[in-house]
Amino acid sequence: MIGIFDSGVGGLTVVKEIFKYLPEYQIIYFGDTARLPYGTKGADFVKKYSEKITNWLLHKNVKIIVIACNTASAQAGEYIKNKHKEVPIFDMINFAAEEIVSKTKNKKIGIIGTPGTIKSNTWGKKLEKLDPSLKIYLKACPLFVPMVEMGFTKGKITEEIANEYLKKIKEKNIDVLVLACTHYPLLKKVIQEVMGNKVEIINPAESVAKHLKKYINNNPNLSKKIKKGTAHKFFFSDQPYDLKNISRLCFKKKIIPIINDPFI
Repeated sequence: MIGIFDSGVGGLTVVKEIFKYLPEYQIIYFGDTARLPYGTKGADFVKKYSEKITNWLLHKNVKIIVIACNTASAQAGEYIKNKHKEVPIFDMINFAAEEIVSKTKNKKIGIIGTPGTIKSNTWGKKLEKLDPSLKIYLKACPLFVPMVEMGFTKGKITEEIANEYLKKIKEKNIDVLVLACTHYPLLKKVIQEVMGNKVEIINPAESVAKHLKKYINNNPNLSKKIKKGTAHKFFFSDQPYDLKNISRLCFKKKIIPIINDPFI
């Protein structure tokens, strides 16, 4: 199986892309809804629970892990990879950066994410390493995650908050905006309306899914070990709010949550 984890339901947007590129493989998902959002927590907290979830997934016999959370990728990604060098672990940042750099024409890139992701500046450092001439504009949007978790993906309140968060970054004349949180693709329509059609909105999950497929195809021994089928399992550490709506937005069907918090 392919193991995927996030702080809540946002990682389902990554699952959506993985289903698109690797529909034959079974996945097991863990959303840490009991402790979300990770983006307002300290780095030690994020490392602690990212490690706990990784170990839990490995005990479930997953053969590859996707950290479907930008905050966990930024604050715990390298830590987890160093502790589990025997397991292929994909984060949300490294594989998407090159594609993002190739998209900009005026070299002005906006990045929106949780406070933890933005404070770490992992995205900015990665992009500037690829092209030092880039101008990177960062903006934390802390309300976006709880809004998505509560089902506020459209409507007047969502539009007003998006306008407030994005107005300054819009003034920078960026031509690419990176959704550096896996919850944010569920707000993409509202974000696009605020930013205008001249700004390309990038969801890094697609790059991750493409590189995951390439990696598995290039490693046939690993491919044979990953369980195939559609008996996917979706675990959450607490009952996710409005999962019916979120799963419909991601998969056009309802998913059955398994509520299990193995860390209490």
